[in-house]
Amino acid sequence: MPSAASSKAAPVRIPAEDNEAVVRIGRRDVTLTNLGKVFWPDLGITKRRLLQYYADVSPYLLPHVQDRAMVMKRYPNGAYSDFFFMKRAPKPRPEWIEVCTIPHDSGNIIDFPMVQDLASLLWVINLGCIDLNQWYARCDDVDRPDYLHFDLDPVPGADFDKVLQTALVVKDALDALGMPSYPKTTGSKGIHVYIPIVRGPLQKQVWTFAKALAQSLAAQHPELITAEYRVAKRPHGRVLVDYNQNAWGRTLASVYSLRPRPRAPASTPVTWDEIKRGIKIEDFRMDNVPERLQAVGDLWKPLLQRKGRCQLEKFL
Repeated sequence: MPSAASSKAAPVRIPAEDNEAVVRIGRRDVTLTNLGKVFWPDLGITKRRLLQYYADVSPYLLPHVQDRAMVMKRYPNGAYSDFFFMKRAPKPRPEWIEVCTIPHDSGNIIDFPMVQDLASLLWVINLGCIDLNQWYARCDDVDRPDYLHFDLDPVPGADFDKVLQTALVVKDALDALGMPSYPKTTGSKGIHVYIPIVRGPLQKQVWTFAKALAQSLAAQHPELITAEYRVAKRPHGRVLVDYNQNAWGRTLASVYSLRPRPRAPASTPVTWDEIKRGIKIEDFRMDNVPERLQAVGDLWKPLLQRKGRCQLEKFL
């Protein structure tokens, strides 16, 4: 698995004046365009600042996305405008952009880009991507993920305090099973809880386990939690423990991803103590997450390590 040390690089500064620039990173030249385009009109945040944020957090971010297919979610006109998903690495592209070739049941064979280093990270962000959405499994075996997760999302009528309460319920259930768990804000409305697993179970098996646990929690805490996948059937004021994002080919916003929402929040690892004390989504933003990383480091480093991973086979 990638290590944080392997991704350390000299600081890169995005040119402050030019609207287009070529940035030299190691032996690679990255062409950056439309640097003055405003991506958050209410904040005056430009594409230049978006790129600079990712350059600043790249030593912490890159180990979490390396060797994985990347689904591009492109916002060509900024955070509050229309977006579109793109799976195939566009052409022409630099020869140093690596791809992950994945056959699909439809018969399509898709060459996804991979974000392997700072140069490829900036290349992807320059396409208008605000957040990163990598596969759960590495490219050498796309059917066997490295983690399972729960996406805790408030149903209308539920506030963020209920999401935090639900996160602690999920943690208690995982603790009882001896499973280590690591939370992060989604940067949108909820919390992601990730469990590092020893690679082995197929993605469908991981999904099946997550579904069973989510439904069990919903049965035990019906006034707080729902696991109902059908939107129209979800009870008002509950928190969805979404297991379905564990399905093959699905993605969630990566750790340290910015989100196209007011105040430019970032999906940020937090401690369980912080969740107990109470946090807000907007506590973690483009303007303060790099400083937080300098202070606390990568709280999700255990997700990169071989030790301490759950043997999910015991529960299948």
